[in-house]
Amino acid sequence: MKINDTINNFLEELTSIKRYSVNTIVSYKTDLRNFNNYCDEYSKENLDQVTEKFIKTYLMQLSEENKSKKSIARNLASIRGLFKFAYSNNHLDFNPTLNISNPKSEKKLPEIINEKSIEEIYKIIEKYEKNPFLVKCIIEILYGCALRVSELCNLNFLDIDLDRNTLRVLGKGNKVRIVPIGSKSKVIINEYIANNKSWNSNNPFLVNKNNKRIYPRMVHRLVNKYLSQVTDIKKKSPHIFRHSAATHMLDRGADLRAVKELLGHENLSTTQIYTHVSVERLKSTYKKSHPKS
Repeated sequence: MKINDTINNFLEELTSIKRYSVNTIVSYKTDLRNFNNYCDEYSKENLDQVTEKFIKTYLMQLSEENKSKKSIARNLASIRGLFKFAYSNNHLDFNPTLNISNPKSEKKLPEIINEKSIEEIYKIIEKYEKNPFLVKCIIEILYGCALRVSELCNLNFLDIDLDRNTLRVLGKGNKVRIVPIGSKSKVIINEYIANNKSWNSNNPFLVNKNNKRIYPRMVHRLVNKYLSQVTDIKKKSPHIFRHSAATHMLDRGADLRAVKELLGHENLSTTQIYTHVSVERLKSTYKKSHPKS
């Protein structure tokens, strides 16, 4: 079967049957049209003319064109999708992409802010917010309990146990974990509760001025607003507080497995990236302050 015809059929399936988003379809279309042009250059008109070696050669060309590893991986994913589709529909006897590995991704260390910046945020909130208790509580739980923004927004009053100083968190994959509440976090949480007239055990814990549950976009806006005033890091998202919490705990000697449980990570390898952040901070401190640096 002709490569161009297969691409058209594959894109039609993604659009009509799988109902992928418009942006995803555009990405697939761009990647596969470029691959088809490369095939034309080498007179490969039919699917069965394309070998594993030929696809690898194409990926090497992308690398020589200084395409990022992320871009190359995306192109490979598009080509994989095409050949999986062709094989599943009996247009091919063998899928040449089966043994092609993704390029090793460039792991970027998560950006963090220091403890002093967090204290500064609280001062700014007190100065400018009509309802500082809600905003402070949002940031305190993001940082003090190292929650994801979705976990924060989904908290209910029943999840807060101030007698035991714990939060019940519904994390990824609907997995429940118990997170400790520190003494300083407890003060801010109590202030929020004392100033929240809609307190009810069945209600959402964090609500906006209309008494509705807070939502991720609102939290992103608030966090971006205040991070912009204390740091110049590029990505000013709620996750910065989670990254910072994990790094600060490891800086102070926390056990890696304990941090893994606190964050609700499935694998220890996910948590280990924060050890690299701590090492980099240590190196930076050494270079700035040690006479032999």
